[in-house]
Amino acid sequence: MRTGDGRNPGDLEPRQLVERVIRVDQAGEFGAVRIYEGQLAALRWTGRANGDAGRKIAAMARAEREHRATFDRLMTQRRVRPTALSPVWDLAGFALGAATALMGDKAAMACTVAIEETIDEHYASQAAALGDDEADLRATVEKFRAEEIAHRDEALASGAEQAPAYELLTHAIKTGSKLAIWLSTRI
Repeated sequence: MRTGDGRNPGDLEPRQLVERVIRVDQAGEFGAVRIYEGQLAALRWTGRANGDAGRKIAAMARAEREHRATFDRLMTQRRVRPTALSPVWDLAGFALGAATALMGDKAAMACTVAIEETIDEHYASQAAALGDDEADLRATVEKFRAEEIAHRDEALASGAEQAPAYELLTHAIKTGSKLAIWLSTRI
């Protein structure tokens, strides 16, 4: 199977699909880095940076920085323009991270659950759309998907579901994340 096989009239050309994958994934990883930076800043402000949640968030942030660096390289190699919304994701990501960490360690972990569940679905659909001609990109997406699932599982094990208003909080974050994905593929 090749990327774009079985596409319908009006569907993206294979090159456009690949560009969207790289653009939105770079934007998403950039946003994830900013969320974790916001959380770590809030944990420092409140004197909780050296706690269990702080150590876990710092480790997740390192992984997200590696993911972002990979997509930064792919953007350069494949000459893909970034989303014009990067300044928005910069501020919004940091604010979301800081706000959830200020709500408490469990709310910070609930944020991770919401983001990673959304990204799991997003990466799964991308991997399914990429053909054998894009095996390397598909392998990258699948590898990062597995790492994002591990972050979600760690956040759940850290008591994310005990966060105040967990269902409301995660629903709001998932909705915002899905909107950010949709916008970043297009703008």
